[in-house]
Amino acid sequence: MEAIVALLTDPNSVAHIALVYSAIVTIGLALGRVRVYGISLGVIVVMFVGLVFAHFGVKINPEVLNFTRDFGLILFIFFVGLQVGPSFFSSFKSVGVALNGLMFLTVLIGIAITIGLFFVFSDQVSLPQVLGVHYGAITCTPGLGATKEALEELHYHGEDIAIAYACAYPLGLVTIIGVAILLRALFKINLEEEDKHWEDEEKEINQAPVVFHVYVTNHLLDGLTLRECRRRIPRPFICSRLLHKGEITSPNADTVLHYGDTIRLVTTPDQKMDVVAAFGQEDNRIDLATEHSPIERQKVIITRSEMNGRAVGDLELINAEGVHITRVWRAGMELFPYDKMHLQVGDILQCVGPINAIKRLAGYVGNHAKVLEQPNLAAIFLGITLGVFFGSLPMAIPGMPTPLKLGLAGGPLIIAILLGRFGAFFRLPTYTSNSANLIIREVGIALFLASVGLSAGGNFVETIVKGNGMLYAFIGFFITFVPQFVVGVVSRKFCHMNYHSILGLLAGACTNSPILAYTATLSQKSAAAVAYSTVYPLAMFIRIITGQVILVCMWAWVSLG
Repeated sequence: MEAIVALLTDPNSVAHIALVYSAIVTIGLALGRVRVYGISLGVIVVMFVGLVFAHFGVKINPEVLNFTRDFGLILFIFFVGLQVGPSFFSSFKSVGVALNGLMFLTVLIGIAITIGLFFVFSDQVSLPQVLGVHYGAITCTPGLGATKEALEELHYHGEDIAIAYACAYPLGLVTIIGVAILLRALFKINLEEEDKHWEDEEKEINQAPVVFHVYVTNHLLDGLTLRECRRRIPRPFICSRLLHKGEITSPNADTVLHYGDTIRLVTTPDQKMDVVAAFGQEDNRIDLATEHSPIERQKVIITRSEMNGRAVGDLELINAEGVHITRVWRAGMELFPYDKMHLQVGDILQCVGPINAIKRLAGYVGNHAKVLEQPNLAAIFLGITLGVFFGSLPMAIPGMPTPLKLGLAGGPLIIAILLGRFGAFFRLPTYTSNSANLIIREVGIALFLASVGLSAGGNFVETIVKGNGMLYAFIGFFITFVPQFVVGVVSRKFCHMNYHSILGLLAGACTNSPILAYTATLSQKSAAAVAYSTVYPLAMFIRIITGQVILVCMWAWVSLG
């Protein structure tokens, strides 16, 4: 009997701690899957369950609680960084510039309103509490974690900002959905027409590689090798097949081109017309990639760590045996494989060439999918080590009484993004499968939220009933509504943006995946998801560091309790 009592009540017992965390996460995730009008709250419910447990007297050793909270946050943030790293910098290209600009406008308006409302209600709430409301209103849990850590550096001893966060979160989620409905009514949106318009736009701007055939009629290229042709034609292209005197071959750099040959080319859509004009004329009557062709097309996965950082042009088998890489898939993106592109473990290569040569290339790069099921933990923990170290480095700012630190959220995030994008240059295989990445992120954020709920739950009900709970919800409504509505109107009225893309933009600006789920009920197209993924990496980064920057810049108004 004593053992059972200790299991249920002893805050220092390992078994008790494991039991409490497991129960909170289990109940929270189960309730988080419940859908109301197509919307589920997801993992955030774990925090509310933790609040309930703490309200009824469940306690955990404070040191264990703090460690679990911080380590969970590190895991979540780091693997978010690894996920978005490969596409972080490419998101600034083409339409991504406009989307990220509108996202940044959303953030700025939200910050301005947050600071303004703090001064309006400064006699009732402190700046840390308003920041808690801010992150609840925009449903950004990583930002909450980063701000809590910054407050610890400032030796803040006031009300736990997680309480303000919890008060603002539910209304913030509902308000974002309300903005979506309001925009649809205001602009009289027809969902079917929006889908059609988006398809048309995608056809115009899609930069995925295109495949076509060209009949060589340029006499200036007659008798030149493909290497010499590349020098004369300042456009990126890949010649995957060649038809010469009735014979189909896979050419290499030294293959001689002749007048009257037919070649199968791969390039980007915006370069196609120039490439066609340089060689001759497009030939739509023939397809060299037929079942009768001696040239095969296969997908090969890079699994050898030694391939990290190797450039496409460095693969000798391509030049020697006529194997061509015509596509590269990385982190869900389809890329054109230019010669100086640096390959990474996990890249999927579409290869064209003689079957035996492709097999040799596959053996050279690995092509063992099971290897990818075992992530390189050494590289991952090295990245976490560097992230924690980098986040702990003080950066002195003139006039500020305490140095600025990126902390356990900002440091690992930046290092993870850099490793995800540039790790290949340093031969660091940081690849994790999507499922492994998702599992670790979910475990990390669940532990963090459970810890936050347990630490703040003792005063949560009292705050709602007797404290500033209603005021937090009121402030949070304006922080949510105004930026979302203003940017939504600007995006539609002045930028003429697709409605689904607007919703994806607004969801990404708040790093709000539940809202993305709502958009899926409106359209089967991927417009919202594309916009969301375009702004999400930068938005996540900005949201995480915003709280700390505001605290440092407004030091004089920080309530230290």
